[in-house]
Amino acid sequence: MQQTLLTTDFHFPGQTAVYHGKVRDVYSIGDSLLAMVATDRISAFDVVLPKGIPFKGQVLNQIAEYFLDATADIVPNWKLASPDPMATVGYRAEGFRVEMIIRGYLTGSAWREYQAGCRELCGVKLPEGMRENERFPEPIITPTTKADAGHDENISREEIIAQGLVSAEDYEQMEKYTRALFARGTEMAAEKGLILVDTKYEFGKREGKVILIDEIHTPDSSRYFYADSYQELFEKGLPQRQLSKEFVRQWLIDHGFMGKEGQQVPEMTDEFVQSVSERYIELYEHVTGRKFVPAAAGESLTERIESNLLNCIQTLQA
Repeated sequence: MQQTLLTTDFHFPGQTAVYHGKVRDVYSIGDSLLAMVATDRISAFDVVLPKGIPFKGQVLNQIAEYFLDATADIVPNWKLASPDPMATVGYRAEGFRVEMIIRGYLTGSAWREYQAGCRELCGVKLPEGMRENERFPEPIITPTTKADAGHDENISREEIIAQGLVSAEDYEQMEKYTRALFARGTEMAAEKGLILVDTKYEFGKREGKVILIDEIHTPDSSRYFYADSYQELFEKGLPQRQLSKEFVRQWLIDHGFMGKEGQQVPEMTDEFVQSVSERYIELYEHVTGRKFVPAAAGESLTERIESNLLNCIQTLQA
C-alpha cells in the first residue's frame, strides 16, 4: 500500500500554536499566517477511522485550492499559496463557531431526520411529502455549531444571533456568501456532468471583514450526484450514483457502526481502503476536469511537506 500521512509534528520559525483536527493539522505562524496540512486521515460520524486513505490529503488540498481560486472573485478567502500538494498557507482569521451547511436536495442526515418525522431543520420548515434525494424548491441553509470534539449540533439562525455566536450583520454576510458560493459550485459541477447536492462552508473574520476559510467543495465537505442518471434513479426510488464520503458512512452503517457509544469500528481491509482512495481520485478528476497526478513517491511525506512549507513561510515573512 502507498504510504499515508496520519500525523504531523512540525516546528516552524515563529510558530505559536498547532491544532490537530479530524483531518487537518493547522499551524499558526506569528500573528497573521496559517499553514494547513491535509492529512490522509478520514473521519465519519465525528470519529477518526483507524486507517489512512492513500492520496486523500492531496485530493482534498488540491480540490480546495481549485475552488478557492475559482471563487475568489465573489468571496474573499484565506489562501495565499499551496507550496505542497498536501498543504496550503494563508491568512489567519478568527473563525466563527458555526458551520454554514447548504442543501439543494433532501438526502443524508437531513433525509434520516425527515424520515423520522422531522419537518423543521435549523428553523427551516420542510415541505410535506418529500422523497429521498428530492430537490428542494430552493436551497436551504442549516447551520451547525462547530465542536472541537464530539458531535456538531444543529442550530437556527435565530439561536446563533441570540446566543451571540455571530452578530446579525456578520451572519447576514455569511448567508449571502454561502448562497453565492453554492450557486458558483453548482454551475461548475453542472459543467462536469455533476450535481452539487449539499456542502458546508466555514468563515472567519480578518481585519474586520468576513472571509472564507478552510476547505471548499471537497468530498469531505460536499456531496455530488451524477447528473445523467439522477432523474431516472430518483423516479425509480433507487440510490443515487454519487461522489462523496457518504459511501463510507453507508459502509459503516451496514457494518453496525454509527459512532454511538459501545460500537466498534469495523475492520478496514486493504481492499476497502484502496477503493476509498480510488473514489477520492475519481471525484478529483470529475470536479476539476484535471488528471490526478500523484505526488512523488519514494520520499518521506513529512520531510517533503515540512521543507515546502518552510520555504513558503520564509518567503512570505521576508
